[in-house]
Amino acid sequence: MNNFFLEKIINEKLNSHKYKNDYTPNGLQVEGRSEIIKIITGVTACKNLLKVAIKQHADAIIVHHGYFWNNQDKKVLGMHRNRLKMLLLNDINLYSWHIPLDVHSKLGNNVQLGKLLNININNNINDKINPYILHGKFKKKHTVISLINIIKKKLNRTPFHYGKTGPEYIRNVAWCTGKGQNFFNQVTNLNIDAYLTGEISEETIHIAEENNIHFFSLGHHATEKSGVYLLGKWLSGQYNDLKIKFIDIYNPI
Repeated sequence: MNNFFLEKIINEKLNSHKYKNDYTPNGLQVEGRSEIIKIITGVTACKNLLKVAIKQHADAIIVHHGYFWNNQDKKVLGMHRNRLKMLLLNDINLYSWHIPLDVHSKLGNNVQLGKLLNININNNINDKINPYILHGKFKKKHTVISLINIIKKKLNRTPFHYGKTGPEYIRNVAWCTGKGQNFFNQVTNLNIDAYLTGEISEETIHIAEENNIHFFSLGHHATEKSGVYLLGKWLSGQYNDLKIKFIDIYNPI
């Protein structure tokens, strides 16, 4: 498959045109060889993922976290230089889809986290306020312990929990994968029992305590594996000549 055609079909699948104000460019970020057969997918285009792709003679890498972020130094130095050098010397294409892969109604990280935890999804809270936060209701109410046990089983990690003033039982929840703690303030009026996301910040504790809400940090990496993995599965189903493999590079955060 042609490398620019691959970009086109994924852009169409993920409706990337809607997210021109993303924090990073979506689509083909680093051009490699023109014909693609073998693809490695992963969460972040870190050095270890690049090393796997090189070892397995991949033609392309597809990730959720790529390069050229808005807050990134525009100089090609150090770690950034080394990563680009690995791609360019080995003629490997790098593709990245960020927000489109968070919010997609079927493949998206947020939808998939809800399904993984058996939450009946209502909707995003408000497209105009924040289209990235979903809310819904567990099929049965949970104690903190039972919810932690489910998270451990489904995500293979123990979440951070804070809920000093939270209710005894958890049923109504809102969530956003990744760095969704930045949106916590926006859901405190939704009558939720808990908020779930990937990371935590210092102020998160105060928001949880002063609004009587449980807070769970499940891990940025852990909550954002599903989207890129399912994107690879979708590609394989559509184009059986492509050889696609998901590589999970461990990250405790």
